[in-house]
Formats: sequence, C-alpha cells, structure tokens
Amino acid sequence: MTAKEQVDYYLEYCKYRKELDEKTLKAYRIDLKQYFDAVSCCDPGKEEIDQFITDLHKKYKQKTIKRKIASIRAYYNFLEEEERIGENPFRKVKVKFKEDIILPRIIPREEIERLLNFMYAYPSDLSDKEVKRRRRDQAVVEMLFATGARVSEISNLKADCVDLNSGLIRIMGKGAKERYIQIGEPEVLNLLKKYYTDNEKEIKACGYFFINQRNQRFTEQSIRGMIKKYAKQAGIERNITPHMFRHSFATYLIEEDVDISCLQRILGHSSIRTTQIYIHVAARKQADILRTKHPRNKMVIKIAA
Repeated sequence: MTAKEQVDYYLEYCKYRKELDEKTLKAYRIDLKQYFDAVSCCDPGKEEIDQFITDLHKKYKQKTIKRKIASIRAYYNFLEEEERIGENPFRKVKVKFKEDIILPRIIPREEIERLLNFMYAYPSDLSDKEVKRRRRDQAVVEMLFATGARVSEISNLKADCVDLNSGLIRIMGKGAKERYIQIGEPEVLNLLKKYYTDNEKEIKACGYFFINQRNQRFTEQSIRGMIKKYAKQAGIERNITPHMFRHSFATYLIEEDVDISCLQRILGHSSIRTTQIYIHVAARKQADILRTKHPRNKMVIKIAA
C-alpha cells in the first residue's frame, strides 16, 4: 500500500470511526501531505525525519510545529496498532519544545458594557426589518458572552439545541463532543425568545438557530464582521473578536472563584491545562489576593515621618 493509500485509510478512520470534524481532518491531511512531500518515501529513516523537523523549526512557531508533529505521531501510532507497519519511525525521535506562553486577550468589562449598551440603544425610527436584524445581533453577542462558546459553535448551533423554556443550550464542540450550558440571565433568555419569535418560520425552515438576511446559517465570518462594525460604532478602539468573549467569559468567572474543573467542562476543554491559562489573566482576583493575603500586611513596620 502506498503512502497516499495509507493516509487515505487513516483519514477515513478518523472521519467515520473517531467522528472528527472537517477542520481537524483538513489539518491532518495538510500536515501528512507536507510530511510525505518532504521525506519523499513511505518508510523514512531517523535522519530524514530529523531534517524534516529542523525545516519545520525554520518556518513555523513552536505551537504549529507541535501540532504538526502530533498529527504525524497519531498517524504512525494508528498504523502500528493496526499492524500495518513493523516499526514506528517516530518512536526514536525525541522533540523538546520551549513554548512561549501567550496569554489570551480579554475585553475589559467596561467595554463589553459599552458595546451592549450601544447595541440596545437603537433609534426608534428603524424599520421592522432593521429591528429584527439588530435583535439578532444582540442575541448573538449575548450568547457568546453568556456561554463562552466558540464562534463556530454559535454559528452552527441548531434550532433544536436551544430550549427557550429552561434556557439550556446543547453545544456541539470539537471532536463532536456535546456539552450543555445554562443561560442564567433572565434578560438574555427573554432576548433569545424575542429573536426566535421574530424569525420562527425561517429558523424552522433553515434548521440553524442564528440566521442571516437570506434565511441561511449566520456564518462565523459574518459574526466577526458584525461585532467589528458595532465596536467601531460604539467608539471602541480595541479590535474585538468573537473569541475574546470566550476568553473574557472564562477570566471573569475565575475572578468570581469558579472552580477550574467546572470551567473546564463549561468551555469544553479536553485538558485542564488549557483552562489553567485563564488563572494567569485573572487580574482582579490577583489584585484581591495581593491586597488581602500578602505577608507584608501582618508586619509591623515603623516608618519615620
């Protein structure tokens, strides 16, 4: 079996047996093609693999290199388990990473408040069509901040995954993993009900909860553009993205003493290490700790006038 046939077999397994999403499959396909184009054979040796990894370091950042190598390792592990190869060539390859910690960017509370206030304060002379569109935009932004969901999860949210009576949202995350998130703010739930009432017929026909003017799925790119437009109109200079609502959601819950393992489940992280980064950016919590717990507070220091 050729390398291409092996890769196709593996990707088919990932799609139908592991039920990985299209984005993940696309990344695997690109990484494996790049690898085999570089080594130019089905059975590369350690020297060729080392050269490939060196070339990766010349072109990419540590995070990207780590992902690409993980893709190739997973491929060889699969072939080994299936007994399609005698020896896993990556077992002898040792790669150490020294990654820079990139802290997530959050939106200051006052800017979230300013954005929402601007979106709710629309002119009274808007047409019914414009009011419906504004209400949808409000609902999308409120949903992003209320759930901490990824923009792809909001865009692909199906109508039957939203229980407007209980406020329970079923979100399909990465790797087809489901999780449930409760809308806890009554005002947000009422807004979602109004939005749904405005568009009930079109939503049922489309199948997705958030729809555009053509009564089709409200895409990730359209959501990004919508938020950018309102932020600019609200006089916010910061470049606000949908994912920043997710970062803000997580950081502010940490500041309110939400348990890290609970937050991990809410965000849909497979590893708690991913969630722990929000501890580093919980500035208000850090300030409270240093103000109240620092040992300097218990010291008796005589300071000359």
